[in-house]
Amino acid sequence: MRVVVMKFGGSSVIDAEAIARVLAIVEAERQRGNAPVLVVSAMGGVTDALLELAQAARAADEPAVTRGLDALLDRHLQQATQAGVDHVAIQDAFGESFTALRAALDAMRGRGDSDGRALDAVAAAGELLSSRLVAAAMTARSGYAAWVDARDLIVTADRYTCATPLADETNTACEARLRPLLAAGRVPVLGGFIGRALDGSTTTLGRGGSDYTASIIGAALNADAIQIWTDVDGMLTADPRIVYDAEVVSHLSFSEASELAYFGAKVLHPSTIFPAVARNIPVRILNSRRPEAAGTLITADPPSGNRPFAALACKRGITVIDITSTRMLMAHDFLRRVFEVFETCETPVDVVTTSEVSVSVTIDDNRRGADIVAALLQFAEVAVEEQMAILTVVGDRLATNSTLAARIIGAMTGFPLRMISQAASRRNVTIVLPQASLTAAMTHLHRELFALKELVR
Repeated sequence: MRVVVMKFGGSSVIDAEAIARVLAIVEAERQRGNAPVLVVSAMGGVTDALLELAQAARAADEPAVTRGLDALLDRHLQQATQAGVDHVAIQDAFGESFTALRAALDAMRGRGDSDGRALDAVAAAGELLSSRLVAAAMTARSGYAAWVDARDLIVTADRYTCATPLADETNTACEARLRPLLAAGRVPVLGGFIGRALDGSTTTLGRGGSDYTASIIGAALNADAIQIWTDVDGMLTADPRIVYDAEVVSHLSFSEASELAYFGAKVLHPSTIFPAVARNIPVRILNSRRPEAAGTLITADPPSGNRPFAALACKRGITVIDITSTRMLMAHDFLRRVFEVFETCETPVDVVTTSEVSVSVTIDDNRRGADIVAALLQFAEVAVEEQMAILTVVGDRLATNSTLAARIIGAMTGFPLRMISQAASRRNVTIVLPQASLTAAMTHLHRELFALKELVR
């Protein structure tokens, strides 16, 4: 039995028409003799609507909460009807989710603080609803679907809004719940993004976590393949919103895909690759609107090809923090104190450049910015620049060909470069520059590095 984990994003299940495409894709996979496991995101826009409901609940705006709940229920019921789902059966299924959602919102009423536990209970509703809807639509069409509550599979630590899965417990649960269904010819359908802590509370894996769920399930079942279905043809050589002629990269290494995801490629969640790497499971990115397209295949050892670079990625909204020691601390002591601040404030650092008495770092989450600066000022001078951007060039061959980095930097002559870094893996060259220059810089760099067709794998 060849197990294939198929993840469909929010745009792929946004309405009844999109769900019908999903069912056709799954049926085609079954006709090829494979055993699919479906992981679905919330319908497009639903998670944002749920977070707005949480805000309204914290503000004790009961009319807004009621309107929001009614709109969500109406939307899901309308799409269920259009998908041919039995109205009574789906109302019962939705009723359970909406009862839990209402209870979570009531628990937040009038609380100005952000209670991560309650927020996760609210945010999880989108995936629970969409997975029930897709399972019901598949049952109405073919009868072989089996809805599974993802919280019974993904066991996590109790760090809310960005929970860490517990591998042993999750693997055991997946084998126990999913393997018998697959053996019976059923297609398990579950929501991504969500899990359950050991105390029974609902957790989430962070925004975009449905990709991660698919990879976790794939690793737990030692699947033959993981498919990430989205609304683009695969991983592109640049952000298509910036570079109009960006092209699909047909094959990437795990390392290249991981770097691209971390540095802003929106097609793939940064954590997706890690469980797949551990089991050497190939990952393919595909377009649910164009299932005939080959997409991007991600494996441990792609063909070497003759292109030196894989793709470009970018992040906006970056903050640069320059930290200079105010006294002659030993270098190791200074660096230790600097990074202890970011650890205490639970804020990850993207790019680092250092000297003995100064450090420049970038962060893309500035919610604790004031706390970080206050802590650093106790032993250093601090300067902050906001509205910056990261532009990254990724490629495995950067590690073995020293001229490629020089080619990248040389191509950026004339742009206001703020920081330049090459990672320890030497698979990327990262440039920090003002956000206002990003569009021109990425367009120019893409033209310089990817102009020749034979350089694209």
